[in-house]
Amino acid sequence: MRKILYLFIYIALAMMLYSCNNIEKKSYDNTIFVSIAPLKPIVEAIVGDDFSVEVLVPAGASPETFEPTPKQFIALNESVMVLSTGLLDFEKSILQRVHDQSKVINLSQGIATIAGSCSHTHHGKHCHHGVDPHIWCSPKCIDIMAKNTYNAIVAMVPDKNYTTAYSTLNEQIKELDSVVTKLCNNSSLPYFIIYHPALTYLARDYNLEQVAIEHEGKEPSAKHLATIIERARRDGMKRVFYQSEFPESSVAIVAEDIGAETVEINPLDENIFENIVTIATLITE
Repeated sequence: MRKILYLFIYIALAMMLYSCNNIEKKSYDNTIFVSIAPLKPIVEAIVGDDFSVEVLVPAGASPETFEPTPKQFIALNESVMVLSTGLLDFEKSILQRVHDQSKVINLSQGIATIAGSCSHTHHGKHCHHGVDPHIWCSPKCIDIMAKNTYNAIVAMVPDKNYTTAYSTLNEQIKELDSVVTKLCNNSSLPYFIIYHPALTYLARDYNLEQVAIEHEGKEPSAKHLATIIERARRDGMKRVFYQSEFPESSVAIVAEDIGAETVEINPLDENIFENIVTIATLITE
């Protein structure tokens, strides 16, 4: 009887092992990874259904504190290409560990970057950028990133013709640029106030002034806050912006002292084209 029981246990274990070994594993040999969500629609607009496009940093997570799982590292190494801004700290630390560095593409090439101290602490982790990384927030920068993406894809798949798709994307970017230009040119607001300076490239490219509460990447001093509040009261500013990865409390007191409302924006939203129009509308009206 005991021998029969052992036999049944052995067969059950063998079946379990066979089943586990035959579970279909997802293949990433036709996948293009992008580091952050706003890059995804740029790539998809060019490649269509030819490749699967996946985002490394999941929705709701902060690039400043992101740590990939072992499965994601495997997926990155199996993928055909990895596209990044080339400016975020996590990109530099993580993507340099991809085995084949030739498939890691820096989309900031050709963009006149802005020096800036975005050093700050998130959940106990200290991060620092010598260059402002938020290039995806300006249509003029997106235009350059789209061209870099197209060139990288054509180099990878020379026998495919993506010219028409890229031309369509280029027209979409031109229209976005036109809309943002009109919004900014027609605005009577002297500047906009934001907690973390994520719209630096948007401000530069469209002749806006960004006033950041966060000062040199750190919590603002009392003197810095007083200067902002006094100026905002004098100019009748009605809105104070903050990013979704920061708590509303980071700007609530300042907004109350000014007599303004707090407005949440999400520069990391995947729908980059609609999102930029929404942000530009909010900061200019």
